[in-house]
Amino acid sequence: MESVRSMKERILILLPTHSYKAEDFMRAARALELEVVIGTDRKQALDAAAPGGVLALDFARPDRAVETIRTRSASSGFDAVIGVDDETTVLAAMTAEVLGLRGNPVEAVRTIGDKHAMRTALADGGLRTPSFRRIAVDTDPVAAAIHVDYPCVLKPLFLSASRGVIRADDPDEFVAAFRRIAAILNLPDVARRAGDRAHLIVEGYVPGVEVAVEGLLADGTLRVLALFDKPDPLQGPVFEETLYVTPSRLPLATRRAVEQETATGCRALGLREGPVHAELRLNEGVPWLLEVALRSIGGLCSRTLRFGAGLSLEELILRHLLGRETPVPDRESAASGVMMIPIPRAGRLSGVSGLDAARAVPGIEEITISRHAGAELVPLPEGHRYLGFIFARDDTPEAVESALRESHGLLEFAISDPNGQ
Repeated sequence: MESVRSMKERILILLPTHSYKAEDFMRAARALELEVVIGTDRKQALDAAAPGGVLALDFARPDRAVETIRTRSASSGFDAVIGVDDETTVLAAMTAEVLGLRGNPVEAVRTIGDKHAMRTALADGGLRTPSFRRIAVDTDPVAAAIHVDYPCVLKPLFLSASRGVIRADDPDEFVAAFRRIAAILNLPDVARRAGDRAHLIVEGYVPGVEVAVEGLLADGTLRVLALFDKPDPLQGPVFEETLYVTPSRLPLATRRAVEQETATGCRALGLREGPVHAELRLNEGVPWLLEVALRSIGGLCSRTLRFGAGLSLEELILRHLLGRETPVPDRESAASGVMMIPIPRAGRLSGVSGLDAARAVPGIEEITISRHAGAELVPLPEGHRYLGFIFARDDTPEAVESALRESHGLLEFAISDPNGQ
C-alpha cells in the first residue's frame, strides 16, 4: 500500500475548519489523483475528509506551524502547498520557501495581509489609490473624526469578506463606525487570528460600480480567468456582496483596462505564483484597485466557473502549483453567476421555505443552504458568513442575473430573535 501512495504527488492543503472550500478542493485533488494532507487548526474536525492525512497546526503562530510541517515533510515530502483562505496564505508562503516549492515571496504575502501595507505598496507602484491613513484603535475617535475627509470607509487591517468595513459620511457616523470596528476586533474568533488588532485604516470612498477579477499568476504573469460584474450597488454603510455574474457586460476597452490594472497591481505587490482574487471600482469608467487576495473567489462561488472540458477552478490551481504546465483552457462559453444569500437580520435560523420553487426557475443549477436550522445568524459588519448560495447558468449574463433574482425572491427564511423567541 505504501508503494502505491509513494507514486502519487502529495499536496498540503492549509484549510481552516470554518472554510467553505474543503469539499471543492478535496474533489479537485481526487480528480487529479493526488495524495492529500490537510493542515488545519482543529484536527478532529477534518479527520473524515482525509483519514490519516490531517496535520494539526496553529495558524496564529506560523513560525511554529512551519516547523511542524517541516518535520512531517522529512518523512513524507510534499510536491505543493496551498493556503485556501486569507488566514493561511502567509503560512503557505513560508512553507513553500522552506521546502523549495512553488509559491509567493513571504514578504509580499505579508503585505497582502495588511491593508495599510498593501495600500502603501500600490500607491508606491503608481496605481490610483484613495487617500488613506492608519489610526490606532485606542485613539479618541471624536478627535480623529475632525481630521478626516468625507465620505470615507473604515476597515480592519486584516479581515476579509467585507467584515468590519463601514462607510461614514460625517463625524458622527465616523465615531460610531470606529467604535463598532473596535468591538469587532475584540470578538473571540477575531482575537485568535494573527493580524494587527491595534490599528484600523481609513480610506477615501471611491464611488462607482464594482467588479471582481479571478486570475492565476505564473512566474509573475497574470492570466485572467474570469471577470465578474457585481450588478447590485455597493455604496454602504456596509458592503454586503450578493451577485457575481460572468462574462462581464462592460465594454471591451474597460475590461482590458481592468485586467491591466490588476496585473500592474500584482507586479507592484511582488506577487509571482498561484490564484489571485481582486476587487476593483470603476470611478467614471476608470479602474481603481481596491483589494487583492492570494486565494480563489470566496465561499462556494468558484462553482460558477468551468474551464475547457469541465475542469474546475480548484483543479486549475492545483495543476499549476504542481508544475503541470499545460495551457490554461478558456472558461466555458455559457454565462454563469452566483448569489451569496444575504442575512436579512440577526437571530437564529428556524427554517427555509420555497426551495422547490426556487430550484425550478429556468437557469438555476444549484441552491446550497450553508447554515443549519438553529444556527446563529450575524449580519455584516460583525458577521462573515452567508445563508447560502444560488448558482445559475444560461446563454447570457442578463438571463443569469434574472434567474438569480427570481430564485432568491422565492425563498423565505424564518428567523427567530437571538434568544429563540
